[in-house]
Amino acid sequence: MRALSRCVLVAILIAGLLNIPAYAADEKPLGLVTQAENAHIGNAKVAIGTTIFPGDTLATEAGGALRLNFGSSQLYLLSASSATLSQNASATMVHAVVGHGTVGFSSNGTDHIELEIPQGILRAANSEPAYGQVTIVGPLEVVISTYRGTLSLDHDGEVRDIPAGRSYRVTLELEPAAATTLPQAPAGVGGSGTKRALNTATLAWALVAVGAAGGVAYGIWDVLSESSSAPK
Repeated sequence: MRALSRCVLVAILIAGLLNIPAYAADEKPLGLVTQAENAHIGNAKVAIGTTIFPGDTLATEAGGALRLNFGSSQLYLLSASSATLSQNASATMVHAVVGHGTVGFSSNGTDHIELEIPQGILRAANSEPAYGQVTIVGPLEVVISTYRGTLSLDHDGEVRDIPAGRSYRVTLELEPAAATTLPQAPAGVGGSGTKRALNTATLAWALVAVGAAGGVAYGIWDVLSESSSAPK
């Protein structure tokens, strides 16, 4: 009887182990790390060749850098930056929520990448090849730079294009909530008084110099784009 119980227990353990790959196989990878320096996924250090999955939060330390390949498109994080990755239901778009620092991408127009920031969704315009980045300046302020092609920022359905060679400081401005006076309720019945609507937000755009910053960013991208096995 004891031997039979032991066999049953071993069979259960083996079945559990066999199911582990099946669960892992259900989750398809997003991409691959091709450059990494002082970078992490959660608490784990990132190395070249690390596979990235939906839900991964990537971060770089001060002086660090990270580059990922998604097909023939790329995403990069510069020093002291973070982003959390996901994918849409049809697996056609890599979605990165930018936490802090500077995050950029190079899209070939086919492998789609978009960045989520407080000001909206940033992506390549019209599914055309483009390259640019965003820097989080503060809770309500970012700098968006386009170096090749055209990027578009979608803010609640309002879309604005940012052509190559332009850099904008974009500030999310919260408008004061509107106060509405409610009709006077009968005596003894609650509900009279003032009702305050939710705050609404608008974007303020300011053109900033992109020449020097663009040269530095392109230089960084060029270095990040070099193969570690076949540097230029």
